[in-house]
Amino acid sequence: MRGTVLHAPGDVRSETLPVPQILQPTDAIIETSATCVCGSDLWPYRGINKFDKPWAIGHEYCGVVREVGADVTTVRPGQFVIGSFFASDNTCPHCLAGYQSGCEQVVPVTGCQAEAIRIPLADGTLVSTPDTPSDDMLPDLLALSDVMGTGWYAALAAGVHPGHTTVVVGDGAVGLSAVLAAKELGAGRIIAMSRHADRQAIAREFGATDIVEERGDEAVARVKELTNGVGADSIAECVGTNESMTTAIDSARQGGGVGFVGVPHGVRLSMGKLFSSHVRIQGGGAPVRDYLPDLISRVYDGSFHPGRVFDLRLPLADVAEGYRAMDERRAIKAFLTP
Repeated sequence: MRGTVLHAPGDVRSETLPVPQILQPTDAIIETSATCVCGSDLWPYRGINKFDKPWAIGHEYCGVVREVGADVTTVRPGQFVIGSFFASDNTCPHCLAGYQSGCEQVVPVTGCQAEAIRIPLADGTLVSTPDTPSDDMLPDLLALSDVMGTGWYAALAAGVHPGHTTVVVGDGAVGLSAVLAAKELGAGRIIAMSRHADRQAIAREFGATDIVEERGDEAVARVKELTNGVGADSIAECVGTNESMTTAIDSARQGGGVGFVGVPHGVRLSMGKLFSSHVRIQGGGAPVRDYLPDLISRVYDGSFHPGRVFDLRLPLADVAEGYRAMDERRAIKAFLTP
């Protein structure tokens, strides 16, 4: 089969790889209908996250179950499924509390930019759709595997409630998804931080009421200006840099909430600032599995279109161009089909 391998920074290739096999009785084999490049894939691609050997990359997927292990009971061959980028048993205390990404048996899912993939802990990881979706639904459903689920978690962790003023820091696919999540959760005003016209357009389509193009202290000042000096009720941080986290915290009102889902790189927090501001912080790897049933239902209702974040479509064989386009900010997110 065809699959994607990252060999070195800037060197990603589409290659012939072995077809995955059932290794454990809890496994499932998925024939991929669609996959994509994630913004977090760019960290190793750019050489920021180090790795010492080539590895099959990609963690977002949807497709048709082709084979299941002997112990799998909740999905069956022929079903269309979506899964999280963390495999979980969905039965341990952490899963039952809604944190499947911290499952006692958690297994990171990788190698998904491929024609077929092996998913561990299939019963606790995969969720089937009501039927086999049409091709035009694939972008919306694929987005649920990571970016929409992660944006949803950012909004929930920030504490978005109806009527809130919410700020979203970051205009990548996750940030845009957080805008959509805030809208769905009832935020009354949504301030999206973005300097790019194409991303601003999607942010407004998803529900942003205001755009802030400034960064750093100037961005915080602009948020305070828009909120009569008070600050925002809830802030979704979707980048992972020290500047983005500082901007998120400083944009909050007293007692506001920050939900952070950007993988931290060089972030330094001031406990004194948190002490004096009463700002709440929650975040981490999104427990996407917890949200999949609800998000799938929203897509099937017909008015929820998170797949708008895909602005480049390529065959899987051209995956390297997807990485280049996202790295050079010529694309927000590359959608790949076998």
